[in-house]
Amino acid sequence: MTAHYNPHALEPEIQNRWADVDAFRTELPADAKVEDTFYCLSMFPYPSGYLHVGHARNYTIGDVISRFQRMLGKHVLHPMGWDAFGLPAENAALKNGVSPAAWTKENITYMRAQFKRLGFSFDWSRELATCHPDYYRWEQWFFLKLYEKGLVYRKNAVVNWDPVDQTVLANEQVVDGKGWRSGAPVERREIPQWFLKITDYAEELLASLDELPEWPEQVRAMQRHWIGKSRGVALQFDVIDPQHLLTEQTDTSLQVFTTRPDTLMGVTYLAIAAQHPLSTALAPNNAALRLFIEDCRHIRVSEADIATLDKAGIDTGLKAIHPLSGEAVPIWVANFVLSDYGTGAVMSVPAHDQRDWEFAHTYGLPIKAVIRPTDAEAADVSQGAFTDLGVLYHSAPYDGLTSEAAFEQISHDLKQANKGEQHTQFRIRDWSVSRQRYWGTPIPIIYCETCGSVPVPESDLPVQLPQSVTFDDTGSSPLKRLDAFINTDCPQCGKPAHRETDTFDTFMESSWYYARFASNNNPHTMVTPDANTWLPVDQYVGGIEHAVLHLLYARFFHKLMRDLGLVSSNEPFKRLLCQGMVLAETYYQDLENGGKKYFNPAEIDIERDQKGRIIRASHRADGSTVVCGPIEKMSKSKNNGVDPQQLIDTYGADTVRLFSMFAAPPDQSLEWSDSGVEGSFRFLKKLWRLVMEHDPKAAQTATKTWTSTQQDVRRKIHHTIAKTTDDISRRYRFNTAIAAIMELSNTLQKMVRTTPEDHAVYEEGLRSSVLLLAPITPHICQRLWEHLGETSLLLDQAWPKVDEQALVQSEITLVVQVNGKLRGKILVNPNDEQSVWVAAATAEPSIQKFIHAGQIRKTIVVPGKLINFVVT
Repeated sequence: MTAHYNPHALEPEIQNRWADVDAFRTELPADAKVEDTFYCLSMFPYPSGYLHVGHARNYTIGDVISRFQRMLGKHVLHPMGWDAFGLPAENAALKNGVSPAAWTKENITYMRAQFKRLGFSFDWSRELATCHPDYYRWEQWFFLKLYEKGLVYRKNAVVNWDPVDQTVLANEQVVDGKGWRSGAPVERREIPQWFLKITDYAEELLASLDELPEWPEQVRAMQRHWIGKSRGVALQFDVIDPQHLLTEQTDTSLQVFTTRPDTLMGVTYLAIAAQHPLSTALAPNNAALRLFIEDCRHIRVSEADIATLDKAGIDTGLKAIHPLSGEAVPIWVANFVLSDYGTGAVMSVPAHDQRDWEFAHTYGLPIKAVIRPTDAEAADVSQGAFTDLGVLYHSAPYDGLTSEAAFEQISHDLKQANKGEQHTQFRIRDWSVSRQRYWGTPIPIIYCETCGSVPVPESDLPVQLPQSVTFDDTGSSPLKRLDAFINTDCPQCGKPAHRETDTFDTFMESSWYYARFASNNNPHTMVTPDANTWLPVDQYVGGIEHAVLHLLYARFFHKLMRDLGLVSSNEPFKRLLCQGMVLAETYYQDLENGGKKYFNPAEIDIERDQKGRIIRASHRADGSTVVCGPIEKMSKSKNNGVDPQQLIDTYGADTVRLFSMFAAPPDQSLEWSDSGVEGSFRFLKKLWRLVMEHDPKAAQTATKTWTSTQQDVRRKIHHTIAKTTDDISRRYRFNTAIAAIMELSNTLQKMVRTTPEDHAVYEEGLRSSVLLLAPITPHICQRLWEHLGETSLLLDQAWPKVDEQALVQSEITLVVQVNGKLRGKILVNPNDEQSVWVAAATAEPSIQKFIHAGQIRKTIVVPGKLINFVVT
């Protein structure tokens, strides 16, 4: 056994041993029960071609949890696959002249090797890639089943259009008015789209968030907000056309929804979206309106952008009849109204809505206050809207009612007049799943002039995506030009027909992959019955950025699969851990055009002062000075990512794993530190040395009669086991677990070992340390385990148990104070009554001289810590 820790020789050897026995393949026994299983899943990656340390941290978290649960005796499922469809592959094809399929396959091969080098315990027999036909055929099958159930439809819709990626985005994929991937400002276009009726499940998606107590509250709150349940009144304003601007075919019933019917008598205008049918009907004969509608196509659509938008609009010339007062109010087209939120029309009450107030103030429209504070005779709306609830006035016949009472009364009167009724509305909109891109799952629909939209027969699935395609400079999908793919026959009438050339949103693939893992890629069904033994996933690990995009869609898919009889649970993920970001320093030089050129930390030489502060940073290649920027999230844009392969080449995989778990709690941001990595490496070398210096034979003749010193060390050992077990199993605070093990190693290092009993206690501490660290640093621990006389794989060993007797203390030290000042210390039995402690303190000669000089007025005892005598 070598005396020096050499991870570069050790780690490949251990990994080969795991591979030789297929150590991580999961075979579920026929009699396995749900309580005997543990499904740990990390969100699968896009095969971009390389891992960064953020990946390493994320997947180490899942690996630690998986290995720990295996040591607890569970059947553990820990799979890995690839979210392989998407635009980056197309962009790479355009840039490098390589096919998306070849680019993706090459990247998967490279990244798989990186994962294996880090020692992750993935069951590679269950590996999947979403671009494989044997995966997406079941997605197509599932879509057609939903089509049969009426949960799929196609319609022309105003959509979010990404002009750079040349595709539609779902509302959830628009971030601050920009495409979630390209960062380009989103436009509004009307095109035919396929939708899934997620709104049919809005109520359940909202209610069942209460079934997820082990999800971060922040994630649940974000989903509640996105689903956006609100109680209000749906009501009707009848449109009048004094200037005869509309055709007879135009619908003149304007539907609106409001959560504040108590403000109804304060309506002074209606606002409709640029894409509302009334706007469209008026536009052909109104050049100014056409120009305004075109301008609205380019506005950002996030709530934050709409809130700060300069309010603009145009008068349609139409009027609407107030459903209760009968007054005529003008109808405006406004840029702050979106067609896909609500009905695309709002009743505007400028006195009691700030957005409406700003618009009315800009265009000189009336502002009529109808709600006053309960302690005032009127509302002051001269400087802004009064938006609180209150008491109605100027609202005959409702004057004097509270807002709450008016809600009910006005709702009742609208229903009596057949002009409206109470209604619950949701903010969420149906999921647009069509994407005008090539590298995705083909939508299994055929268009026939006679039969219309026809589902592809199940026997013809999968509709395979052609891989031999040519991209042009337009950026459009090559499928639209591929006659061999497009042209086909109608399955119903046999006449010439054509295929859908849109592909699915890639979130379709990532919404059910967890269930496919549990089905072991079964070729005969989408989800196997025994998948329910694994589901729901016990522990899911992934970024907070997926709180709405991925996690909401996955919850929706799970309920769809449940209703098709594929799964038996209501939710896909029992416990969710959102790992924090990995932060690193940034380095850049200013460019003449005002931009910045960023350099990777590996390219920079740093000079520091005696206190470790940076005094100069320079580019290693040419010596030029660079600016030390702020610490930011590792990203390609800031070029501050750290390649874990470089760290592995220097320190080994176990050091990378240890630092990733030790530097910060998993749900908090981790600030990258080269010195921290070096410190983790030093600890592993220290542990190696402690074990290698021990001769297991020295403890063979030991009895179990312990001295007080040996008892103290054993107490430390079993306290560490208890703490580490709780930190990993319940709290997921791997950093404090590692700190406790480090403390134990310090205790062991200080031990004087002269007797067999000394060596026995020392070995017990070493064995415990190795077992406790095994999920975190599995390679070194395997070898240390062998040095301690074992031949089996460490990953199959049981997690160490706490010896409760070892935690019992026969003596503790109490501090004794007199009037708050330290006067001495005493040793006592922790199981004695407090009166015995007090008697021992008063009998102690070093204490007596301070308490006999006066009278003890009060005795304060803090159990296990101190006694304080108050003497006067």
